Amino acid sequence: MGNGDIRVRGLAARAGGWSARHRWAAVGIWVLFVVLAMGLGSAAGRVDVKDSDQLKGETHTAARIVEDAGIDEPASETVLIQARGGDLKATDSEFRDAVEAVVRAVEGTGRVTEVTSPYDTKTISKDGHSALVQFDMRGESDTAGERVEPVLKAVEGVQEDHESLRIEEIGGASMMKTFDDAFGDDFKKAEYSAVPVALGILLIAFGALVAALLPVLLAITAIMATMGLMGVVSHVMPMSDTANSVMLLVGLAVGVDYCLFYLRREREERDAGRDAQTALRIAAATSGRAIVVSGVTVCVAMAGMLFTGLAEFEAMGLASLMVVAVAMVGSVTVLPALLSLLGERVEKGRLPFLGRRKRSGGSQDSRFWTAVLRRVLAKPVVAVVVAAGALLAISAPALGMKTQQLTLDQEFGDSLPIVQTYNRLNDAFPGGSEPAEVIVKARDINAPEVKSALADFRERAISSGASRGPVEIKLHDAQNVAFVYVPLVGGSDQDKAGASLDTLRDEVRPATLGKVDGLEAPITGQVAGSKDFNDQLAGAVVPVFAFVVVFAFVLMLLSFRSLTIAVTSIVLNLLSVGAAYGILVAVFQHGWGASLVGAEGVGAIITWLPLFLFVILFGLSMDYHVFVVSRIREARLRGLATKDAIRHGVVTTAGVVTSAAVIMVAVFAIFGTLSMQSMKQMGVGLAAAVLIDATIIRGVLLPAVMALLGERNWYLPKWLHRLPDLTHDETPQAVAAPAARDDEGEPLRV
Repeated sequence: MGNGDIRVRGLAARAGGWSARHRWAAVGIWVLFVVLAMGLGSAAGRVDVKDSDQLKGETHTAARIVEDAGIDEPASETVLIQARGGDLKATDSEFRDAVEAVVRAVEGTGRVTEVTSPYDTKTISKDGHSALVQFDMRGESDTAGERVEPVLKAVEGVQEDHESLRIEEIGGASMMKTFDDAFGDDFKKAEYSAVPVALGILLIAFGALVAALLPVLLAITAIMATMGLMGVVSHVMPMSDTANSVMLLVGLAVGVDYCLFYLRREREERDAGRDAQTALRIAAATSGRAIVVSGVTVCVAMAGMLFTGLAEFEAMGLASLMVVAVAMVGSVTVLPALLSLLGERVEKGRLPFLGRRKRSGGSQDSRFWTAVLRRVLAKPVVAVVVAAGALLAISAPALGMKTQQLTLDQEFGDSLPIVQTYNRLNDAFPGGSEPAEVIVKARDINAPEVKSALADFRERAISSGASRGPVEIKLHDAQNVAFVYVPLVGGSDQDKAGASLDTLRDEVRPATLGKVDGLEAPITGQVAGSKDFNDQLAGAVVPVFAFVVVFAFVLMLLSFRSLTIAVTSIVLNLLSVGAAYGILVAVFQHGWGASLVGAEGVGAIITWLPLFLFVILFGLSMDYHVFVVSRIREARLRGLATKDAIRHGVVTTAGVVTSAAVIMVAVFAIFGTLSMQSMKQMGVGLAAAVLIDATIIRGVLLPAVMALLGERNWYLPKWLHRLPDLTHDETPQAVAAPAARDDEGEPLRV
């Protein structure tokens, strides 16, 4: 093929062509967009999700009542005083002296209020060896962790004077401080190390500093622009810190991937002897189109989170959708402009030990994948059976998946002293560390019938077996609201505590508080929140799965004009997700090989992860699938037989898919090194799925299935021919080469 001016059609090709011709304008517009987005976001400020909007159901109702009443719940703290050897009891003078010393010490800090003695509140364990001093932190609960250190030191001072007793503090403020000190830098380290890791891998992949910097810089600018846009959009749909972290993770992954696809194709065409202009045009019409198809598919997958009804998920979905869209636009506009500006200078900063790339007149195929493909295409049936069988076997543990909100000891293990305190407190006072909270709203909270109902509720909560007490009631007379704290039998055992919660909601409440007209009494708390979250998430699973799968199917159908390709795309992606689920359950639920990733078998997967992984993985898997299948289709259009087109498409994309997958796996694996089990689960699940997707799925199963299907890969029923044709971004090679024809000599429509 010559280097003449060949006209190609399609959005990506036109965008790339315009940017290459107006390169300074394209770069300027992009920089202006990023600066404006950041400026607008900074000026608007970010609105975060409120507690009352986090969930629906009773948890939402309780948060709304508290919010409407203007009550700012203080951070509550508890000091556990416990006999070490089991000799002392709360009635002994030494024990009493220690209790009084704790009360004096915490009051003396001036940082606390509402200090209560266990002898007044009856917070003494049944065996008499443990007691609780309780108090609230002054000031806002959100910042209590910053003010709790003097109180902790005061309690430590009392501990030093009473060696025969265990005196330990736990509560919202102390846990906040402990976790900030221990893990607060985890996320920042992960986020900061992700960029150098990606850059290092790109340096190895390209062998030149400038070429490696381009994808990273574009991904970073896309993330910066999206952060600004999140501030503006948050005034319509509130955002969160979690959404910000997920956006950064997804933005870096897809931003680098898209640029990698584009840049690799441009270099490949130049290696084949084409001039810079033609190479850019081909990259725009081929990789550019694949980026657009993949980007739209990923956006659709992310949009699935908007159907959960969970504010946190909606924020994550919208933030991820925006960063993918911004990265996609940047890849097909500013990237070709930069490549046009740089020309041969894209090779600047070459690493000498990697050697100069060879201008061999074509792409350098992967020897490893060439050898693998030779065996796969020689015996496709065996390859399908072995690969599919292996994936199904890996997926099998997912059938027994158990999801729940992780308790403190599950999330952090027993490495922290405060976790051990948490366990001791739950053993002595089951449910005391995470009680159910009944938010009672009445016309007059001091009315006789309301007071009688509260007393009945307290009595029946214990007599029903849902709680062993003590049940504490706090009145807010001015707002006509009462807070009732009920320690649940079951403690940190979520199943047993959940059963106690059901007893409170379904039996105790209707028989007591439910008999007062006009009274609201939603039950919230950690256990209730977990249950409500699970219930709401369970109701969202089918709509989200259906939305993502159906729309991904339609997009693939329109983009490739093949019913077969659309069906196989969905099936292969579901296999990839299933394998990720299986690995998660095996490692984190059953503990098989957990030590290899520095994790523990905690007996459950955190509630939000399966749906989150499905949406993220289904979207990201389409990156590789669209890229590989587009290359196969391109080769088929040039006249190659289907099996030869498969070999060419897989082998020539192996390098870029491998590089992209290594970057994703490395970035996700960083999150697998964090201390929190939930983050480990997310990191390991994402990394394992991407690794499986880029190797077994794209390197073995996809070519084997396509080889078995042969010409049926391009099957489209006649009744679907009226569908919009989105396959018009043809490569210039396909336009210039003789048109492929079928067995009857008719032009082949692929």
